[in-house]
Amino acid sequence: MAPLRLYRIDAFTTQHGQGNAAGVVTDARGLSQAQMQAIAAELGHSETAFVLPPRDAGHDLHIRYFTPTTEVPVCGHATVGAHYALALEGAAPGVRRQLTGAGVQTVQTRSDEDGIIVRIQQNPPTFAEPLPQDVVRELALALGLEPDELDPRGPVQFVSTGHGKLMVPIRSRARLQALRPDMTRLAALDEATASRGYFVFTLDTLDGEDATTHGRMFAPGIGIAEDPVTGNANGPMGAWLVKHGLIGAPGGEVCFRARQRDGAGRGGFMDVSVRVENGEPVAVAIEGRAVLGERMERALDSA
Repeated sequence: MAPLRLYRIDAFTTQHGQGNAAGVVTDARGLSQAQMQAIAAELGHSETAFVLPPRDAGHDLHIRYFTPTTEVPVCGHATVGAHYALALEGAAPGVRRQLTGAGVQTVQTRSDEDGIIVRIQQNPPTFAEPLPQDVVRELALALGLEPDELDPRGPVQFVSTGHGKLMVPIRSRARLQALRPDMTRLAALDEATASRGYFVFTLDTLDGEDATTHGRMFAPGIGIAEDPVTGNANGPMGAWLVKHGLIGAPGGEVCFRARQRDGAGRGGFMDVSVRVENGEPVAVAIEGRAVLGERMERALDSA
């Protein structure tokens, strides 16, 4: 039996050692769920993607995603990593339908002079009710913010495009960069907020820069103190910005660049597209680049 091909891919970046590192197993046939979980734990990345054959004619491939401790429905940077690794192995550019725990997603790969681009069509956005103000106050304090540092132009609200996050808008990029949340206190709010991921972001940008937004994402309740670049946060953020009128969509679609960087300085970027009908966001796509970090092979019986 052919050995497993394992990759570390730095997604949402064009620089080695930046972006968000994902593990990828490009042919996971023969692996049990327990073996997948063990490999993800050993690799130690926030998520590892396991590529499997399709289950039926309604999709082209099946991908399962594992953190070091549990399986999750879908993951943006690991999807970029998986399709980038498949392209490195010779998969032709084009559109593929992938089955995930969040349903079937359309993923397109293409190339330009700078390399491979992966575009993910996320699920239609859904919006929970805004958080009650008493919970918002507790959340702000757990993040190390005063309540008046939140951006009053939109609510603190859970938004999903398949695997959502709590949107936490704030006024200042300087405060975003300086955040030092109380992770224990933040994780303890998961039940009250009905979320396990907190995306803090701002529209406070410098004149002439290429980004419209900057963000940071914390998920201590699932063992991720901070994620450097998160597709399932920036995509929902795009829908949130449109819904609350903070970004316009002339012609029925808006595209913008979102940047994210953790407190240690690791980060990257993606381009977010939101399609709008009758003033409401109805479709979200993200696209990003990647670089190869490492390629390994391992016998299946030692996995």
